[in-house]
Amino acid sequence: MRTGFATLTVLLLGYVTACSGSNTATSTEPDMRFGHRYEGVPPDGYRTVTISVPEQEHTFTYFPATFDRVFVRPELLQLEQDTVAVEVLVKGSLPDACMELHAFDQERMGNIITATLQMRRGQSHVCATARHPYRLYLMLDGGFIQGHYTLKLNDSTIPFTVRKLETRE
Repeated sequence: MRTGFATLTVLLLGYVTACSGSNTATSTEPDMRFGHRYEGVPPDGYRTVTISVPEQEHTFTYFPATFDRVFVRPELLQLEQDTVAVEVLVKGSLPDACMELHAFDQERMGNIITATLQMRRGQSHVCATARHPYRLYLMLDGGFIQGHYTLKLNDSTIPFTVRKLETRE
């Protein structure tokens, strides 16, 4: 009788735990959440930057931007929505204090987004080599329906999925 009661208790606890699940929209790390931004200096030391317009009087040399990680962060697709926005968080390091992010260009063909991220340095500048970590938030053009996609950023390929928000009844 006691073993039957203990077994029943364990099964009920397992069932309740399995059914409670977790809300992925709130339990994932901040870098994976659509729309999340850090105020001030983030714990990982990657400071938020933007792409700025270069000064007209300088001549620049352009390079493909270097980056460490790319997080593709689709908005959760609600039942009443047809499409959602998708943002990209790029975390990388500029090789010296003279480098700046220059441009982000993108082209979409079906479920493949081909993008380039460039950085620039003034041609007459002499700078000490020092790693400058950055985080850059970008929006992909257009709306995205539920499905599988591929982002090709410079030489990296990043698959991602747009999912419908799961509801419990």
